Amino acid sequence: MNADCEYKIAAYYWPAYHDEKMWGQFFKGREGEWEIIRNSLPKFKGHWQPRIPLWGYENEADSSVMEKKIDIAADHGVNIFIFDWYWYGNKPFLEDCINKGFLKARNNDKIQFYLMWANHNACSLWDIERSHNNEIIWPGAVDRKTFDTIVGRVIERYMKHPSYYKIDGRPVFSIYEIGTLIKGLGGLEEARKALDSFRSRVIDAGFPGLHLQAILWKEIPAGLSMIPGDKTQTQDNTMRVLGFDSLTNYQWCHYVKPRGDYSEWAKKAILQWEPWRAEFSVPFYPHVSVGWDTNPRFKSLQEDVILNQSPQLFADSLRKAKEFLDKHSIEPRLLTINSWNEWSEGSYLEPDMKFGMEYLEAIRNVFVKPRRG
Repeated sequence: MNADCEYKIAAYYWPAYHDEKMWGQFFKGREGEWEIIRNSLPKFKGHWQPRIPLWGYENEADSSVMEKKIDIAADHGVNIFIFDWYWYGNKPFLEDCINKGFLKARNNDKIQFYLMWANHNACSLWDIERSHNNEIIWPGAVDRKTFDTIVGRVIERYMKHPSYYKIDGRPVFSIYEIGTLIKGLGGLEEARKALDSFRSRVIDAGFPGLHLQAILWKEIPAGLSMIPGDKTQTQDNTMRVLGFDSLTNYQWCHYVKPRGDYSEWAKKAILQWEPWRAEFSVPFYPHVSVGWDTNPRFKSLQEDVILNQSPQLFADSLRKAKEFLDKHSIEPRLLTINSWNEWSEGSYLEPDMKFGMEYLEAIRNVFVKPRRG
């Protein structure tokens, strides 16, 4: 039975834990994302590695595995998965998790989903042997022809599914890097034309419109633009020109350095919510992160590590997000969380051998109404 939750709790989902052999295709000797999780070792005293999944190293493209994830998520108040979605080398990438896992799960009506187009460059960060070099393997920017192909695929394969998440009847589509989008399409004006075409095609497919969501990076006081190299165009103007409908974050590390104690990291991140709400002319949906530690992806120490993370401190951040949504009467009351399963970045809700189900229980305790009777 689904948890009784009035809030929309949306967890990002990194779809790389299945048997597609994605790494072996491009990185010699690599077996998959679980490989680096299994092999991770502590790099300093008290370093929490390896992170060991309570459920084992499962194949998420198996619909029965996904059914378990859906049941657990729904029972604890997580009612939306935001799947990271990719397009590289002129074709989709890492779709098996959605296509073979979620869409074939018999209980996929218990939660909703939408896509966040992770349109960043694919780099050697995914290959532990070359991760420090940060070599670009595929560019994330696409031209108009490719963009139109992507739009067609997204509408037909995903937005028409009954579990696809909609706001006011409009399917939600999130874009990770707005600057990369603009660059690939040839500038702000051309990007607006492409997005207008996207909206028209969604309406032609039978929906009242499209809800475009932007991932917000950096701090507004710094005066930074989402357009690389542009020192004059403000982020809000960019949102207005492109016609975005809402904003949220993907990770706190995108605007607050992830080093030191979780409580201090959270405090600095949450302090930015009110300025963003005031700055932008579209709704800002708050975001809460579980943690940060990318050391499984590197052989040498990465010093950007969040320490002392715990379900209790995470719950404190959830309560602040709930207060923010209630105070400003934001509808829908949507909260994004990083993430359901970013094991290689130390930010996941899935149960592990240290805390078990406590992170999921924190969501249920904060957001879910006790059942009567």
